[in-house]
Amino acid sequence: MSFLLASRAVRHFSTRRATGKSLTYDNINHLVKQADYAVRGEVVLKAMEHAKTLRSGSHALPFRDLIFCNIGNPQELGQQPITFNRQVLSLCAYPDLLNASLPGSVFERDAIDRAKEFLRRVPSGIGAYSASQGLEVVRENVAKFIAKRDGFPSNPDDIFVSDGASASVDLSLRVMIRDESDGIMVPIPQYPLYSASISLCGGTRVSYYLDEAKNWGLSTSELYRSLKEARAKGVNSRALVIINPGNPTGQCLDKENMREIVQFCAEENLVLLADEVYQENIYKPNSQFHSFKKVAWEMGSPYQNLELISFHSVSKGFLGECGLRGGYMEICGIDDRVRAEMYKLASISLCSNIQGQLMVDLMVNPPKEGEASYSRYAAERDEILQSLKRRALTLADGLNRLEGVRCNAVEGAMYAFPSITLPPKAIAAAKAANKKPDTFYVLQLLNETGVVVVPGSGFGQVEGTWHFRTTILPPEDKMQAVIQRMTQFHKKFMDKYRS
Repeated sequence: MSFLLASRAVRHFSTRRATGKSLTYDNINHLVKQADYAVRGEVVLKAMEHAKTLRSGSHALPFRDLIFCNIGNPQELGQQPITFNRQVLSLCAYPDLLNASLPGSVFERDAIDRAKEFLRRVPSGIGAYSASQGLEVVRENVAKFIAKRDGFPSNPDDIFVSDGASASVDLSLRVMIRDESDGIMVPIPQYPLYSASISLCGGTRVSYYLDEAKNWGLSTSELYRSLKEARAKGVNSRALVIINPGNPTGQCLDKENMREIVQFCAEENLVLLADEVYQENIYKPNSQFHSFKKVAWEMGSPYQNLELISFHSVSKGFLGECGLRGGYMEICGIDDRVRAEMYKLASISLCSNIQGQLMVDLMVNPPKEGEASYSRYAAERDEILQSLKRRALTLADGLNRLEGVRCNAVEGAMYAFPSITLPPKAIAAAKAANKKPDTFYVLQLLNETGVVVVPGSGFGQVEGTWHFRTTILPPEDKMQAVIQRMTQFHKKFMDKYRS
């Protein structure tokens, strides 16, 4: 050990003499360098450069604006927040409004009552720390929401409120992963939060593939293949990640498939990590969301004891409150001593932000029929969800009209993940530019149209195939313009590189 420390010290001092810096790229944590997050990667950095150029007012770019389709950030693309939620948030942020003559003429009566009730339960307001696991009133309402949704009880002590679902995912993985011999089973394509977090924790991603030809379907035979292959390499898979509805693929699992997944996890002693942040975003006809907790509990013993951690967020659905960073996880079947360690980890950051916690409370406890805000709330909710459904259909149809592009139906979530067959000359040009072919394509799309999407290589894909992810979030009155920009570019690109 002393020899190792001495060797590191020599490298450190020699690096410092050469650069004048104590902290250099060569001596930072290697796990940070291994982590990759394509949603905010190279393409988006280039888009940021274009944004600065556009703001300068003097430029030669072939477009007048940027359309950010790289991330599920609804309000950035014009979605309006839910009125009731923002009224309650405003009153809690500035309680003096409750004592002024203004409220009755601006805020609905039930919004005023809700703010007063929140402040009664949380006298310190939104400016003080809460308990590390989250405000008691919020956790109580989350548990009531889950019980009503699933038809089975939920315990507020099983709820951890967090800064978005991402923080809960990160906490869960940090508890599970000890070293590179611990694996987490992740779908391909996947949301890169998982691969990045696994890398940062020093674990191993165990990939299983969704079947694009079957609308990104999931078979248990593929799960067993992946698990067996990892074990043969000495990797102990500890958990299975399921994203339902899917990101980036937009598919929705049926209950029979979910039962098979629950049985697989129970038989193989895996924790099921259920990413359910898009549970309100279902566009598939005659389909509805079912949580993995509900499915497992309906299956009875022994599946009710399944180790299950499920995640939800205010960023998605019809709220789109990404900037408020509110989310939660429910932990079921987890050993009490492990739960205590999870609480300790949560305590290190003291608590999640209180405005985000309040938004979680408003998400799970909306206005009820007969209350003053209900009609407006329901109208705003329904318009957003119906518009998203129309946009999903419009975008998939537009993409499928492009030469060599195939896009599965967007059954849920907020994204399309089309495959693209690139000409050999384009692939050769990408290699010459030291770029992956899909990155080469989307960078040219950005540079010529201002449309920002993410290359499929950032999510994982079958070797030899190429994709990109785009959101369905541009407003309906701009969607056709987005499709037109992409269509004109795509024709020009294909003609340029056609064999």
